[in-house]
Amino acid sequence: MPFRRLLRRWQGALLSIVGIVATVWLGVNGQLGLYIHPRYFVFTMVMALIAAALVVAAFALVTAAEDEHEILDDGGRWAWLWSAGSILIIVSATVGLLVLPPATLTTATVAKRDLNGSTSDLTQSEADSLVGGDYSTFTVRDWSSLLRQGAGEDFFADKTATVTGFVTPDTSDPENVFFVARFVVSCCAVDAQPVGIPVYYPGWQDEYPTDSWVSIESGFETNPSISSEEAIVLVPSTITPTEQPAQPYVY
Repeated sequence: MPFRRLLRRWQGALLSIVGIVATVWLGVNGQLGLYIHPRYFVFTMVMALIAAALVVAAFALVTAAEDEHEILDDGGRWAWLWSAGSILIIVSATVGLLVLPPATLTTATVAKRDLNGSTSDLTQSEADSLVGGDYSTFTVRDWSSLLRQGAGEDFFADKTATVTGFVTPDTSDPENVFFVARFVVSCCAVDAQPVGIPVYYPGWQDEYPTDSWVSIESGFETNPSISSEEAIVLVPSTITPTEQPAQPYVY
């Protein structure tokens, strides 16, 4: 049973190697931001290198006990199942972390979380500091926070938003209104919260599929929709399809 003994001994190490290689690869290729906040990049890379050193040390220093107990090593008929399961876990981890390209969060996640929920808002002081600033640099999060915190129609009357995000429907009037949305990451993708600006554009589904990325430059108006729960919306004359940016999240 040499193979099974070796597999049992090093299964954890092999899984660790897959995770380490995936982390370093994402960091080198600038894709670590799809999973964690940039403030943790250096920490994560340092910890990955430390983990790699520990795995190497384990291979070099740890020896298997000759009398190590083996699962069903007496030739039990289910012994092959443990080995097959271990191999499947290792292969699945390798494919999931190293072969498949990392994917960003989409409308499927928006449906499970509170779009423009309070946890994604700027604080009141942060929102107040935006007033009188350079509105051309405002992100989706900036505008959505001002909308949520009750800035009135007079405030938005002479403002123009230039934003990029993915398309996700307004559940209260999906035929006429969608949100140009992004995810706000505070720590990692697990805690990402969706934010968005409502856009009035009847028949948008015919031109812009859900989860496609668009750029919009538009002023704000009172929402013409009688069904939507959003009071103020963007009413663009044109919407420009675009590619997903290298950094799709906001922080």
